[in-house]
Amino acid sequence: MLTFLTQRLLQILPTLVLVSMLIFGLQQLLPGDPALIMAGEERDPKVLEEIREQYRLNEPIPVQYFYWMKGVLTGNLGESMRLKSSVASLVAEKLPVTLQLAAMALLIAIGIGIPAGIVSAVKKDTAWDYGANLFALWGLSTPNFWLGILMIFLFSVTLGWLPASGYVRLGENWQASLATTIMPAFVLGNALAAVLMRHTRSAMLQAMSADYVRTARAKGLHEGRVVLKHALRNAMTPVITLLALDFGTLLSGAVLTEQIFTIPGFGKLIVDSVFNRDYAVVQGVVLVTATVYISLNLLADIAYVLVNPRLRG
Repeated sequence: MLTFLTQRLLQILPTLVLVSMLIFGLQQLLPGDPALIMAGEERDPKVLEEIREQYRLNEPIPVQYFYWMKGVLTGNLGESMRLKSSVASLVAEKLPVTLQLAAMALLIAIGIGIPAGIVSAVKKDTAWDYGANLFALWGLSTPNFWLGILMIFLFSVTLGWLPASGYVRLGENWQASLATTIMPAFVLGNALAAVLMRHTRSAMLQAMSADYVRTARAKGLHEGRVVLKHALRNAMTPVITLLALDFGTLLSGAVLTEQIFTIPGFGKLIVDSVFNRDYAVVQGVVLVTATVYISLNLLADIAYVLVNPRLRG
């Protein structure tokens, strides 16, 4: 296990370096002069020169990258040009919001998609199977923005059960926090639940046709034990991959949902930063997102080994 982790970490490190180079390089292609943005209406050449010197904008791009990476390795992601605060503090403030939203969406997706996939596979070619596939088709076909607006109209405007927008932190009031995040979490989890259902169904059908499942049935084991202990455990490997990748997607893909429900999360932060050409924030947010995404892949690999003992050798 230790050897496996060492090998994976040695693969991750050069990947992160390459990702950081791509983030910094692509950032340089964005139009606009950061010095002009920071100077505001002041176009005094001396002021512009001081800004460029302060932020090393006059240096060659490799030198700028070196100083940026030096700061990243010490926890300094730079300073927001618009908000005049450190990018690290902004990330620390906004990331928990999106993490909570993504975690709730993932729990909703798991609670709906995996049981639906299991039932669909066990009850193949029955009304249960057709109903689960119809649900998957609906989930994949429904746009997030349309579902979000529809839920706001139904549960906030018509019924008055939930707030239409805003966010309350868990530490302040957990009930109000759940009330403000349950609708956007369902919007995000809806499509993921449909994908999970399809993958779980496919993996379960393949596992249930394997020889070890037929052997377990021949031994007279209860059908529930055959399905849950033997078939599901082996079918979970591709599902774990999907969960890890989609959790990373939820972190970076919650932009539209956060805009609709006015949630001050990671997605809204990066959208505002792009529109305001706040380059340091864009670089920091994308780098953190990429790091989380790669780390989730590592956790998925570890989960493979824990779920499937045959991979431990």
